[in-house]
Amino acid sequence: MSLYELINIKYVVASVLYSFLGIFILLISFWIIEKITPENLWKEILEKRNMALAVVFAAFIIAIAMIVSSSIHG
Repeated sequence: MSLYELINIKYVVASVLYSFLGIFILLISFWIIEKITPENLWKEILEKRNMALAVVFAAFIIAIAMIVSSSIHG
């Protein structure tokens, strides 16, 4: 059994493409949330060290990542 038979290139390429699609959707959702919130989230988290906002935003990113992951993988 050859290595080519063990690793199907079609599935590897599909996984890479779906990974980039998921990352793109995650970045777009971050940009949308950044635009609709009244404060600049990035500035608030990094410069003002708002830990509560960082935790809430991390939960949001994890939730979006789970939604994207489940929608891509079925």
